[in-house]
Amino acid sequence: MADIQPENLLLNPTPPQLNTISDPSTPVPNCNDVARGDMESSPKSNGFSENNLSNRRIKTPRSSGYHSRRKSLRLTENAGDESGGKEANSTKLDGFVEISPPSKKRKYKKKVSFFIGDPVPENEARLRWPRRYEKTKDPQKNGQRLKHKVEDDDDDDDELVLNVKCHYSQAEILKTVFDLGDCALVKGPKGGSNFVGKILEFFETMDGEDYFRVQWFFRAEDTVVIKGDGRSHDKKRIFYSTLMNDNLLDCIVSKVKVVQIPSSVNLKAKSIPPCDFYFDMKYSVDYSTFSTIVTGDHADDNSLSSHPHHLMASTRKEEGTCKTSTNCTTDETYNNKNCKAELALLDMYSGCGGMSTGLCFGSKACGVDLVTRWAVDLDKAACQSLKLNHEETQVRNESADDFLDLLKEWDSICRKYGRHVAPGEKKLRSRINREEGKQSKRDLKKSGEYEVEKLVDICYGDLTDTGKRGLKFKVRWVGYAPSDDTWEPIENLSKCPERIRDFVLQGMKAKILPRPGDVAVICGGPPCQGISGYNRFRNVDSPLDDERNRQIVIFMDIIDYLRPKFVLMENVIDILRFANGCLGRYALSRLVSMHYQARLGIMAAGCYGLPQFRLRTFLWGAHPNEVLPQFPLPTHDVVIQYGFPSDFERNVVAYDEGQSRDLEKIVVLSDAISDLPPVTNDEKRETMEYDKPPETGFQNYIRAAKCDMTGSPPRNTSTSNNPVLHGHLPYPLNDDDHMRVCKVPKRKGASYRDLPGIVIGPNNNVVRRADECDLMPSGKHWVPDYAINFRGGTATKAFGRLWWDETVATVFCFPDAHMRPVVHPEQDRLLTIRECARLQGFQDHYKFCGSLRQRYRQVGNAVAVSVGRALGYSLGMAVQKLSGDDEHLMTLPPKFSHSTTVELLSSLQKNCEQ
Repeated sequence: MADIQPENLLLNPTPPQLNTISDPSTPVPNCNDVARGDMESSPKSNGFSENNLSNRRIKTPRSSGYHSRRKSLRLTENAGDESGGKEANSTKLDGFVEISPPSKKRKYKKKVSFFIGDPVPENEARLRWPRRYEKTKDPQKNGQRLKHKVEDDDDDDDELVLNVKCHYSQAEILKTVFDLGDCALVKGPKGGSNFVGKILEFFETMDGEDYFRVQWFFRAEDTVVIKGDGRSHDKKRIFYSTLMNDNLLDCIVSKVKVVQIPSSVNLKAKSIPPCDFYFDMKYSVDYSTFSTIVTGDHADDNSLSSHPHHLMASTRKEEGTCKTSTNCTTDETYNNKNCKAELALLDMYSGCGGMSTGLCFGSKACGVDLVTRWAVDLDKAACQSLKLNHEETQVRNESADDFLDLLKEWDSICRKYGRHVAPGEKKLRSRINREEGKQSKRDLKKSGEYEVEKLVDICYGDLTDTGKRGLKFKVRWVGYAPSDDTWEPIENLSKCPERIRDFVLQGMKAKILPRPGDVAVICGGPPCQGISGYNRFRNVDSPLDDERNRQIVIFMDIIDYLRPKFVLMENVIDILRFANGCLGRYALSRLVSMHYQARLGIMAAGCYGLPQFRLRTFLWGAHPNEVLPQFPLPTHDVVIQYGFPSDFERNVVAYDEGQSRDLEKIVVLSDAISDLPPVTNDEKRETMEYDKPPETGFQNYIRAAKCDMTGSPPRNTSTSNNPVLHGHLPYPLNDDDHMRVCKVPKRKGASYRDLPGIVIGPNNNVVRRADECDLMPSGKHWVPDYAINFRGGTATKAFGRLWWDETVATVFCFPDAHMRPVVHPEQDRLLTIRECARLQGFQDHYKFCGSLRQRYRQVGNAVAVSVGRALGYSLGMAVQKLSGDDEHLMTLPPKFSHSTTVELLSSLQKNCEQ
């Protein structure tokens, strides 16, 4: 535990050098603009290819909000109090700003802030803060205040004061002496809290003004978490940052004591030493990142000293170390328990398993064995699909609420019944049970009761809609078939403790349910129907009070209970748009309040080799002893079809402007589906053979056998050698709609506007012909009223035909030709289930259960497998501690998106041998 004092600092009290650039004309990054995130270059482009693509409308990403412009109000035009002066008028001069000296007629009150002691010797000062003195050598500019302008498009850009006369080591403010390295409150916004910062420099300018340089800490409410609402966070908890700037000396309010404590998910208030504030994590605006402070975090490399600094040793454990000392902390015990070759994954709101499948494939590609051990979803058909493709997974068809209560009850009965019985005691119990069994049978015959043979399952909830929830067991009765099994509340089994014990012992051995410490990774996409754009009654003021948004709370409660190593949450982009991103901020805030590291990103599926845009929000979480996973940079160019939430443009996973990249070309529809056999509107075959070989790299990849993706030996050689195509059949159009589709020309851009009976008006709106006489055989118009009336007749998507060189905006839960273009380019039908699955990155070997509608919904609701796979690779790198601690993004291996696991592992092995 480190107290932030001059002799024991997180940062050396001698501030390090800001920049080692030798050319004084080169702009130096300044950190007063918190929107930059740190002193490194910020993302300034969408990060996709710089090629001119259709529908590309991307601004330079900027962070908005009060926290992105941290600067004491003492330096604004309106000073915070009478002791503060106004900022002098300024004019630009050769890339710098020339500031007129303060007027000599101005009268000051008695100074309450001033430097004390002798100045730092000039030679030492120039060595420690060389950038401060580079621009003061011109005698013609003495007496002027020069500032280095940082190129930025914010309105209140900060500037680095360069015309320094001398530096000091101490200052007196309001009769309190401050040293370099002390922490202080600095004047904040009017009516708001004061800022907290650490003093790095004291210096006087040529015009006699006194300045200090400060490195900022952040309160929870100053970060991207729910703005202005840090009630779920300890008011004394702040977050370290690498952001710093120059302020006038009289902005300092008072001295405070700030201490650093080890990061821990089990932090207790009594373990925090006496202090005004404490910190255990650092915060970066880029990707809204909260991370553990580790050895090597040169947080003040961007200040103005070239001297080394000291950091407190990280509490993060190195890979492969399992301490067994009696002095191990709870977090060390956590690490010991999870040092396993196989990592267990729990997939919440799993659907048919798109996200967990992708994560396991991606992790395997970098040598980490991640296995989906448990999955939970309320959709029965989706659960059947997941089980069909993942036989090793315990799939539970129940609500997340019931699952959480079941986990708590399961842990309780495991503690009660789960201890192993000694051999002698086991024999004694067996004999007693036989005697009791004989007596029980006689009693049962007299009472008419049934005998329990064994317990076969467990659940929690209200299965019979009685309004009473509780723990229940599925009972197999003596003399009855499995079809006669019934669910019985635990209260009705009071006479069967040995049956309960047997079930619990077997369940613990098979790990039918996870207990705290059993889960390495939890992933899930909690549904938030309350923010849907189709919902006219959305609760804008309090989204979390809406029952339809409650699942995000339950998801976080499950994480809080099981405490996994890693967390990955996925959701629609509206989670960051609706109500100022309240739900997204809540999720991030919950993770941070649990002392988990967190990182928020926005990813487009098309960037990872799919022919759809599909923008989604992803939130990483990591135990403080783990490496926080990065986001994988795009591998492919993409057609951008809609924009990003303005407040979160800095969270878009993308390349920086000017950053070198080697993106593969856009994947379009023909790349994905041109090899599939032709089918008709009334196709009924569930399986069929391919009629041509793969024509593109995508098709070759998507046809890969399951063993090539899992890296395991094939179970059925005949199936691997003779693959069969599953689910290549469309939802059948009714007769009228099918006739309309047949009339739509087979060309790019064709839609209902090409049907008979309408004309295009002067405003590009569709108008029905007054003399229309050409009706369908059913007597209906060729163009339905809804198509003409929608958006005043200006819409173009109804009965739209896709084209081979296009991509889709997203794969929906149902291919509704009345609303969007989902008609095959050359065949008169909707896209099939298999075609939609390919657009989502599901391999052809992946099967789906249920009706046609249910299967379409499973595919549309899934996380794109290719995106999950890219995230799985970054997860595997973090598990092995191969990720950079301070890097938000990582580069995937060449040809990653369309290479199988076997191919990637082979390439990895070759690289290691070289």
